Amino acid sequence: MKYGNVKNIKKEVLSDNWYTLRKITFEYQREDGEWETQVREAYDRGNGAVILLYNKNKGTVILTRQFRMPTYLNGNEDGMMIEACAGILEKGNAEQTIIMEVEEETGYKISEVEKVFESYMSPGSVTEVLYFFIGKYEESMKISEGGGAEDETENIEVLELSFEEALKLVKNGEIKDAKTIMLLQHAQINGLFSK
Repeated sequence: MKYGNVKNIKKEVLSDNWYTLRKITFEYQREDGEWETQVREAYDRGNGAVILLYNKNKGTVILTRQFRMPTYLNGNEDGMMIEACAGILEKGNAEQTIIMEVEEETGYKISEVEKVFESYMSPGSVTEVLYFFIGKYEESMKISEGGGAEDETENIEVLELSFEEALKLVKNGEIKDAKTIMLLQHAQINGLFSK
């Protein structure tokens, strides 16, 4: 079977513990017409959604802080990360998933979101497409303390920061999460707080 300039794809499951890690062996046609065998590993954790909650009148954003083991293993001293609210898609619907995640993680019940773009976050090894949203929040939308779903051991701290403070945290390295940086920069480039 051939797909464009790729053929003879063979997949081997290396791990199916949390999500699925596969070894992919395939033939790839180079520009000179020659076929070469290549081997890659691809981690399939599903697709996800992320949102920047913002309050234009207050000039604030809602972010979260939680422990991330992979960052701890790669030099993040306490393993804590400041991030925009995000989650893996459930039932394939990005908009419904992010509205549900906002309520679970932050305690805000929102009903309207705006999709701003989508991105492969680590295309060399991870299959995930991440759908990026922005959404307005008001104090009246706060229905619980948030913190994440109890059965998912998330232990999430909810942070309300001024937009300017969030940008400073990116600059000084306290926010190192790519999806969060992308959404904050989207807000800055598009004048979300100046419209």
